[in-house]
Amino acid sequence: MTNSVLTTSVGANREAFSPKDWALFVSLSGIWGSSFLLMAIGLDNFHPGLVTLLRVGFGASFMFALPKAKSIRIPREDWPRIVTTSIAWIVIPFTLFPIAQQWIASGVAGMLNGATPIFTAIVASIMLRQLPGRRQMIGLVIGFVGMVAIALPSADSGTTAAIGVVLVLIATMGYALATNIVAPLLQKYGPIPVVARVQWVATLGVLPFGLWGATQSTFAISSLLAMLAVGVLGTGLAFVLMGDLIGSVGPTRATFITYMIPVVALILGVVFRSEQISPIAVVGVALVIVGAFLASRREI
Repeated sequence: MTNSVLTTSVGANREAFSPKDWALFVSLSGIWGSSFLLMAIGLDNFHPGLVTLLRVGFGASFMFALPKAKSIRIPREDWPRIVTTSIAWIVIPFTLFPIAQQWIASGVAGMLNGATPIFTAIVASIMLRQLPGRRQMIGLVIGFVGMVAIALPSADSGTTAAIGVVLVLIATMGYALATNIVAPLLQKYGPIPVVARVQWVATLGVLPFGLWGATQSTFAISSLLAMLAVGVLGTGLAFVLMGDLIGSVGPTRATFITYMIPVVALILGVVFRSEQISPIAVVGVALVIVGAFLASRREI
């Protein structure tokens, strides 16, 4: 990586979220919150490697079908940023999340993913040499306290649960790096051409692990349909929406979306998987919702 890759940019809108920003925010909450349940269904029969390959492959195929993805050319000098984003945003996180969910519940995985804004703010502050706005800083602190509350039950569950927590946190660090370095490309070319290329490269990156995982899997239509849904919606469509949000409000405020994902993941995990969630984790969810609201306000 060159120094030119390790740069970011602020959002075009530094005021309070617009109606469009809120629409993107709410849509992503539902799509990504349900993705953890869908991955859990996929893992009922598929190896984590196959889950990753199908998710990325279906998403990349969806992007290939969009005419705008191929109509805009991205020059060679921007491809190191594309490749780095692909590895940090998709290859590493999408590989680690299914592995982690073998040891921790989908609701817990979704809630731990809420650490992303904290890491994103740290990376952005280093790259921009400036701190987030005061309200956003308060939101980060409240969100951090919430994430500690969410993680405590898993920390007390033994070594295997702790391994799952660590893998998810590594994945969220990848998200933090990627959403920062991709911001200038999203503002320059738009989300569809950028996200399409990121996902095409990512498909190649996860292919070896995915092919090996296929040999360790048993076929089930329920798992395949779950991967189709999480691929087309949670990877293809959702990444385009996220790209639009990053370009509008900036990396740090955009990644506050992950503070809302736990709410959806928690509800779906309890309703459809009969997962048990600690009361302290519910308190943590309430705190991260407050943090998300503060993040949506004008940057001051």
